[in-house]
Amino acid sequence: MKMPVSFLIVALMILAVASAGAQTPQPAPAPPSTAYGAPIALEQAKKVMAGAEAEARKNNWNVAIAIFDSGGNLVMLHRLDGTQLGSIEVAKEKGYSAVAFRRPTKAFQDLIEQGGGNLRLLRLSGASVLEGGVPIIADGKVIGGGGVSGVTSQQDAQIARAGAEALK
Repeated sequence: MKMPVSFLIVALMILAVASAGAQTPQPAPAPPSTAYGAPIALEQAKKVMAGAEAEARKNNWNVAIAIFDSGGNLVMLHRLDGTQLGSIEVAKEKGYSAVAFRRPTKAFQDLIEQGGGNLRLLRLSGASVLEGGVPIIADGKVIGGGGVSGVTSQQDAQIARAGAEALK
């Protein structure tokens, strides 16, 4: 007995829809409850930069470091000698993303790694999906964001966290 081609097409479509539903991605995390504070002051940004640079130099890592205020404005940018030029823009993207979304960029990287519907985050304007951007917190409020690029994403994040910790 021969099956009509239309029946076969409908059956395949139903199977495809059912399997797509089984791969439902994890929902994005709720927006952080941490409020924005006053913009990071230049002296504070210098402390963050010094902490990040010290961590990079300690490990002999050539990186670009970008610091943004709570309004998303670039306050400081530093490129260590020998750092590839492309790292400048990547560090800026990570730092901006961390302050704009009030979360480490690793949150986006983790969602992208899950695939599926989370891949839509690749089109989220202003969001870097690479680890290495962290919000800068003071008195429980986001006062800025720091981004680092030049080594692995995990090492970039290590440097960015060291910078943010230097402010405490």
